[in-house]
Amino acid sequence: MTEVNETAKAILAADREATEKSREEYMERTKGKPTPTQEECDLAMVGAAPTEHEDDGSGPDPHLTRQVEAKKPAQSSGYATRASAPRHTPTPSHSRAE
Repeated sequence: MTEVNETAKAILAADREATEKSREEYMERTKGKPTPTQEECDLAMVGAAPTEHEDDGSGPDPHLTRQVEAKKPAQSSGYATRASAPRHTPTPSHSRAE
């Protein structure tokens, strides 16, 4: 029974350590001032819409990816497009088979 208690205590200690590490990482990620700032909110209340927010001091988002930018083709390969001429499709025959 003592082994079970020791194992449970070790698991609980590891869980507490992971929780504390997660909290420290969260505090590091969320430092800075809030965006939008109070001044930006006040300006929005009177009808001014800011086109750009003030820098909040947190730096660039490491998880932000640009998914709308096209990939650049390799220098050695050319850029080929498909032919734009429509294909000829024969018209169906309307005669009845008798």
